[in-house]
Amino acid sequence: MSTASTSTNPPLVCWNCHERTVGTHFCPSCGKLLQSPQAVDYFALFEMPRKLWIEMSGLEQRFLQLSWKLHPDNFVNASEQERELSLKRSSELNDAYRTLRDPVARVEYLLGIEGTRKEGEHKQQAPPELLEEVFELNESLDELREAKASGGDLAALKSRLESAEKHFQEKLGEVDAQLQSAAKEWDAALEGDAATRKKTMARLNDLLNRRSYIRNLVTNVQKELL
Repeated sequence: MSTASTSTNPPLVCWNCHERTVGTHFCPSCGKLLQSPQAVDYFALFEMPRKLWIEMSGLEQRFLQLSWKLHPDNFVNASEQERELSLKRSSELNDAYRTLRDPVARVEYLLGIEGTRKEGEHKQQAPPELLEEVFELNESLDELREAKASGGDLAALKSRLESAEKHFQEKLGEVDAQLQSAAKEWDAALEGDAATRKKTMARLNDLLNRRSYIRNLVTNVQKELL
């Protein structure tokens, strides 16, 4: 099996029995709650491979099971260290669940732990085929701001911007569809060669940057239309 197909946390030494273990949450030797590794892998917390298609009902069921097992109420009579570990692991689990249940956040997180995404990188570069439309949009936004400042007629300008917002919302939907397609390619490439995975990750990264740029355009228009 390819190492890319499986998500595992690094081996740990149990703080209680000092046995070396690859357990995820509880030591298989003594049953105590394990300390989490420094770099928590959200997929590994749910004992899942690093796949981008996740069956949501299964994720939710696993989350509820782990939430119950890790909940601080189960450790009120435990040692202070175990109580602190319970709080920490519960918080990590909640963060992991919020991330993995969101398809876009899931892609961003995967690329982050695979080392192929830097937050903010290239996000403000307009896609070449949208340059003209973005230029026209920015002109319309400037005209609306000037009209607001001078008390001019806003109706026609707002109507034009509402049409632009709808247009870019449609573009956003197209990117989301492409992102889903690329996510399926990633899952299919898990057992493939490294070059294929690298190519797929590059496409996912480009789509995320494109999505971020278009989403910011939509947000800017919505703010001006308020």
